[in-house]
Formats: sequence, C-alpha cells, structure tokens
Amino acid sequence: MKSDNKPKRGIYLLPNVLTTFGLFSGFFAIILATKGQFTESAIAIFAAMLWDGLDGRVARLTNTQSDFGAQFDSLADMVSFGVAPAMLVYFWMFSDIGKVGWIGSFVYVAGAALRLARFNTQIGIADKRYFQGLPSPAAAALIAGMVSTKEMIGPVAYDSALIYISWIILVGAGILMVSNIRYYSFKEINLKGRASFKILLTAILIIIVIIFKPSAVLFIFFLVYALSGLIVTSIEVRKKRQLKKRTK
Repeated sequence: MKSDNKPKRGIYLLPNVLTTFGLFSGFFAIILATKGQFTESAIAIFAAMLWDGLDGRVARLTNTQSDFGAQFDSLADMVSFGVAPAMLVYFWMFSDIGKVGWIGSFVYVAGAALRLARFNTQIGIADKRYFQGLPSPAAAALIAGMVSTKEMIGPVAYDSALIYISWIILVGAGILMVSNIRYYSFKEINLKGRASFKILLTAILIIIVIIFKPSAVLFIFFLVYALSGLIVTSIEVRKKRQLKKRTK
C-alpha cells in the first residue's frame, strides 16, 4: 500500500469566512462612500476592524493558521484599511479640489500597500510587542473617526480650513504607516489573568463613554495612538543624543 505524503489541499473555513466578512465590510464602505453615505461608510470600516480582529484570534484559538490565511487577510486589509478610507475621504471632502485631492488619497493607499507588504515579510521575525509603522487598521480608524465625527457635528464656520486639515491627517497617516516609528501592539496584555476591581471599573466607564459618543471617542483614541509613536520616538532619540554627549 502506497502512503500518501502529499499535503492536504483546501483552506480552513472559519477564519477565512471571518476575513471575507471583513473584506465585504471594506467593499461596502466604498459603495456607501460613492453614494454620499459617509457616516455609514465609516461604520462599515469600523465593522471591518472587528472582523479583522476576530479572524486572527479565531485562527490562533482553533490552531487554524495558514500561509493562505495570512495572505488573504492582508489582501482584505488592503481593501478595508487602504482603499476604503482613501475613497471615503475623497468623496467626502476632496472630490472638488482637483489633483491635490486624489494625490492625497493615493499617498494614503500607497502607504497602506507598502505597510502591509512590509508586515508580510516580517511575519515570525518582528518583535511582537511593537508594530513598525502605524498599523493600517489604526490608520483607517483614525480616518473613519474623523469623517464620522465631522458628520455628527455638522456644518461649522471653518469648513474651508477643514479640507486642508483633513488632507494633512490623511497624508500623515499614510506616511506614518511606512515610517520606522514603533507603536505598542498591546499583544502582551494578558486578558486571562486576574485584575483589580479598579481596572474593571475603568473598563466599564470607557465602554459607557464610547457608547455615548462612539465616533468622537474613537477618533480621539486613534489620534492619540498615532501621535504616541511620534512622542515616544522623539523622547528615545533625545535620550540617545544626551547619552552620546555624556560618553564623549
């Protein structure tokens, strides 16, 4: 009897179905943006983030990680966190300002593509405590939060200046994705261990605040997260310079 040593064909169903849900959310966000439904488009991007967080955790819990899943996840992320946010901002604010608008959107898309390509080449060798460059889901959440918060506020006196502010935030997010700035990954947080009552109470208060003003809270959180890498990096560079001066 001949032994069949050929690798089994097929894919793991559950994590890849979750990834497909995330891909659909990103695709749907683009459709909604083209129709002028900007708040709904931003919500679809947030939904894609939830699916993106679930597929990886489910794959690890069920031991169903695969090279196919990793590549499929990156392609879905490119749509949900690369193309969708750029298209959302373009139809929301940039479609009437000509080349400057679509160039800004393309810089973000290119940044997301390069960020995901670099991430794929570093799987298994990168320090899990940190991300190199702003993660694409965080960048997408920053953009979606910005749009949904402005839609919630409505027209204001400085709407004309907001175009340039939005452009700077979009391009800045694209550049941060391909930068060498380190961002804490939160992967070392142990959710299974015991925690004090104060931490539980703080978590409940955070959830209440998010429910009250979800778009504004998420925008502020991811804006602070994006700036945190810049602040920590500048502090580290300053410390290294001071250390060099002392050793001379």
